[in-house]
Amino acid sequence: MGSYSKLRKIIHVFHLYGINLLGKRKYDNFYQELKMDKVFVLGLIFELELVTKNQLNDEDAYSAQVPACIIEKLIK
Repeated sequence: MGSYSKLRKIIHVFHLYGINLLGKRKYDNFYQELKMDKVFVLGLIFELELVTKNQLNDEDAYSAQVPACIIEKLIK
């Protein structure tokens, strides 16, 4: 799967969770600015792993703070 199609799928999942990725919003902290619980963040990461068919290692998943970092790790 090409990186462009992966990015489109990732953006779609973020929009399902109500997370806007335009401009500086892609650097908003899940816990402070977006007010998400750890369970929802891990659910988001799980869905992103399913659509991209990539897996993050556990320490990356548990330490995820901003959408841009997750996107970067999943596209590689």
